[in-house]
Amino acid sequence: MTTEGSPHDAGWRAREDAPYPFSTGSDTPAERGYPQTGDVHPQAADGADVSRETPPVDVSRETRPAWQVRTAGDLAAREAEFTDHGTPLAQAAQHSVLARSGGLRRQGVPRPDQTRVVVVANQKGGVGKTTSTVNVAAGLAQLGQKVLVIDLDPQGNASTALGVEHHRGTPSTYDMLVEGQPLADVMTECADLPGLWAVPATIDLAGAEIELVSVVAREQRLARAIAAHPLVGSAAEVGDERLDYVFVDCPPSLGLLTLNALVAGREMFIPIQAEYYALEGLGMLLETVEMVRQHLNPRLTISTILLTMYDARTRLAAGVADEVRSHFGDQVLKTAVPRSVRVSEAPSYGQTVMTYDPASAGALSYLEAAREIASKGAPA
Repeated sequence: MTTEGSPHDAGWRAREDAPYPFSTGSDTPAERGYPQTGDVHPQAADGADVSRETPPVDVSRETRPAWQVRTAGDLAAREAEFTDHGTPLAQAAQHSVLARSGGLRRQGVPRPDQTRVVVVANQKGGVGKTTSTVNVAAGLAQLGQKVLVIDLDPQGNASTALGVEHHRGTPSTYDMLVEGQPLADVMTECADLPGLWAVPATIDLAGAEIELVSVVAREQRLARAIAAHPLVGSAAEVGDERLDYVFVDCPPSLGLLTLNALVAGREMFIPIQAEYYALEGLGMLLETVEMVRQHLNPRLTISTILLTMYDARTRLAAGVADEVRSHFGDQVLKTAVPRSVRVSEAPSYGQTVMTYDPASAGALSYLEAAREIASKGAPA
């Protein structure tokens, strides 16, 4: 109980009479009233609704509680409504759903008027040549294209990534080049991706360069095999069943196998690791390409250069990228493929990263690279 003269009573009177109660001076604002003054709550200014309650959720279209996470199947079924591009996570989730449900095919890219034969070559090893071949091919297949990958590397790494058998005795590129079997008899469709075929490479291919030395027109064996395939050609000649792309994965050398590929190809796709050694090796490759143009295949054009294993944190990678872009211009894709553990893991499961982890950074980059290649079209 307090008396009239007690401090408690003084405090009570201060709350009634003083403009800034419990302060040391009349000019000091109360803690509660500063800096917002007035009778209107700051969050209610301009008539804003300050209700903190979550608006009611319309669950009439749902068969489960609104709080429960939707499955990939649910999102695929409601693909047309799933248009959240606000964050990278949302984009990755959307791509994963579309890739696994076949929705990317409905997005589509224009088909070329005739089959594009693309040679993927770089005599320097470890630059992501085979990885880029299989993942760009898989990306194009996901976008609705019909793609064939010819594994011309005796190591058979592309065959491993595409999940096709390549043990000794399997019909392979060796049988096509040395034995003269038709291309159609040695190609097989990949199980994971409809619209993607592969010609595997076996260890027998290691001796093909020696065996081809005495063969007449040995550097044109692959070109003739591709031209003889019934699904290779223009839309007028073959129709809608034609192959849209033929990718040839070359070994990391400039031998007779690579020469066969350069003679067969119309376009050249060069993956370049974002390191200095890659620039040194590029000079030798360009000399070889120029020799092939002069003597064997004047139509060969360097159409695509892709920067791989790009580390945006280093000045070295940025310097190499600037050097390549300044020299080659529009031939360099805008997309650069970052280092990704998922890309390296995928072949151990007999898959490309496009099916192993569609939402990974590597898969998204290769998909964009595939879009760019399709959108640019074949060189004139």
